[in-house]
Amino acid sequence: MTIDPITLEVLVQALITVVREMRATVFRTAKSVAIFEAKDFSCGLFAPDGQVLAQSEDIGSHVVPMPWSVRSAMDKFGAGLRRGDVILMNDPYAGGTHLNDVTIIYPVFQGDRLIFFPAVREHWPDVGGMVPGSMSGKATEIYQEGVRIPPIKIMEGGRLNQAAMDLLLANMRVPDERIGDFQAGIAACRMAETRIRDLCARYGIDVLQEAVRLQLDRSEARMRSCIAELRDGTYYFEDYLETFPGGVLEPLLLPLALTIDGDRMIADFTGAAPQVPVPVNSTLAVSAAGVFIAMKSVFDPAAPMNQGSLRPIEVVAPLGTIVNVQPPAPAGSHGEIRKRVLAVMVGALSQVAPDKVAGDLCRTSFHNLLGGYDNRSKREWVHYEWSGGGNGAFAADDGPSAMATIDWGDLTTVQPSEVIEARMPLLVESSRLAIDSGGAGRTRGGLSMQRVLRVRASDARYSLLADGAVLPAFGVLGGRSGVPVASWMQRRDGSVVAFDTPGKVAGELIGEGESVVLRSAGGGGYGDPLQRPPASVAADVSEGFVSLEAANALYGVVLDGQGAPDTARTTARRVDLLAARCRLRVVSCTDGFRAGAVSRRRICRLNPTDADRQGLPEGAIVELDSTRGAPLRAWVVRDAAVVEGTVPLDARGQAILACGVDGTLEVRALFYGTPPAIERGGTLLAHLKS
Repeated sequence: MTIDPITLEVLVQALITVVREMRATVFRTAKSVAIFEAKDFSCGLFAPDGQVLAQSEDIGSHVVPMPWSVRSAMDKFGAGLRRGDVILMNDPYAGGTHLNDVTIIYPVFQGDRLIFFPAVREHWPDVGGMVPGSMSGKATEIYQEGVRIPPIKIMEGGRLNQAAMDLLLANMRVPDERIGDFQAGIAACRMAETRIRDLCARYGIDVLQEAVRLQLDRSEARMRSCIAELRDGTYYFEDYLETFPGGVLEPLLLPLALTIDGDRMIADFTGAAPQVPVPVNSTLAVSAAGVFIAMKSVFDPAAPMNQGSLRPIEVVAPLGTIVNVQPPAPAGSHGEIRKRVLAVMVGALSQVAPDKVAGDLCRTSFHNLLGGYDNRSKREWVHYEWSGGGNGAFAADDGPSAMATIDWGDLTTVQPSEVIEARMPLLVESSRLAIDSGGAGRTRGGLSMQRVLRVRASDARYSLLADGAVLPAFGVLGGRSGVPVASWMQRRDGSVVAFDTPGKVAGELIGEGESVVLRSAGGGGYGDPLQRPPASVAADVSEGFVSLEAANALYGVVLDGQGAPDTARTTARRVDLLAARCRLRVVSCTDGFRAGAVSRRRICRLNPTDADRQGLPEGAIVELDSTRGAPLRAWVVRDAAVVEGTVPLDARGQAILACGVDGTLEVRALFYGTPPAIERGGTLLAHLKS
């Protein structure tokens, strides 16, 4: 069958338009604030074999894993599906993301022939579990994260399975919102069915499916062409996720070996930490989505996304690890795994395509949940807040501030105060960009958002599921790290209370009149901050993005009484800062890691004299940076056997940093601290100095 190019493009865009209409239907009819205001949902069209055929401005972290969900549904029901059947599921182990993301899969038939699956994935703000909002930072098994729904026929022959729906809603908070969101998803799928039938009537199903095949093939060809332009080889990077057994940081290693072989790519996560009874695990579908989203965003962002773009990329994720979790370990941290996969992809790609990458993005999905019972309205309430963070800086410009990241599509990341206050017993006291939160660089990382929510109900329970509270977003090519994510509580008397484990909170009681302060993460910088134009630094100070102290200490810019750069003093200051950097000569070692309770962590052995010059105690976290890509994080071990002026580095570390024996690395402290001190001190820099 031959299809002319114009007809092909008309049909491709027609299918994308179907998805856009699905989105409009959900957006206008859903009942949850998270869906109708924040747009935390996605739609797509899928083939019977699970391939994603069309999406629009959807959330990549929803759509890209959905083929696993469709395949799971087909494995279970297969030839038993009939017209009027509708499948409901949220099981992470069957291709879902986390339990809050509930998926409706709607088979469309032409006669007896199954031709398409319109599907909707909606974030339901509560699906039961141990805390309001379902996402607990301290869950130890998936049963604590809510109701787990394997693929079930929620409708059969057009009739709702009322018993199943009653059972589900009886285990979810605010059930009237849940049923409203469900009906919105069904309406979107029915609309898609109507539009698909119109296309079939006009063009014929065979022409439509041939257009789909051609579109998938040309998307595959584009991605293969992009990969083929890269230098063949295997590129490594590593990063960590955070756990706090006994209140002490236990980092979990996530290594990546990214192999480019002609026009194909393999992302291999062999060596990832084993899964743990803590919400830092996720599924193969989510981990693979992080790889695919990074490649699509970096190399082929303009063309429509479909399964063809993913065909040249293979993902290896060993079973039973944090990137391929198995029951019954918790799987609620899909956003944290996905963003860490994005981070290691950025780290590896910065070695082969530095001009195309940005600094690390804001590190975490920052799931904040507040809920309880409101005596005034006599009903339960759940608020789901995810403050937008800073994106990484890139070669051409600074990173966007308080904005959705590449895996979030057009999701709204600053929820309107008016909507929150009208629907929830909350007062939004302030929302602002956090000063000094973007990673310093030739171009600056995007700033984080800080929001204060005051509880107006008799009490509320607060939970947080996040990562990057200790290890923030890294910069690239000499750029510095952004500020880590944080939250803390303010009492009625103004006193400040930090939570026991940063980034992981479960059902903390917040009394009436007390507030929770939420600060998202800043993005990583790009390039050496001493190369940032002084006029840009002065503009940042004028806008309140950068403090005077940070302008001097990080960028080496001295401003006069009118806020303009003092050229002579700035030049001298930058010379002094450059000379003060700790650069050590690389010597070889056989093993750069130390085993922890669960996983391994990279160590940096330093002669005590070198450590003392930088004020680095035993166990301090540092960045090792060659400025040729992204830095490595490591934990200091003071060792008198190390020759002064040198830093041992194993072969893998040398490969990552492109710095062999006798090369030099900058070793710099990676500071982090308690949120109350930052708040009272006014700037992050003031706290770090203290």
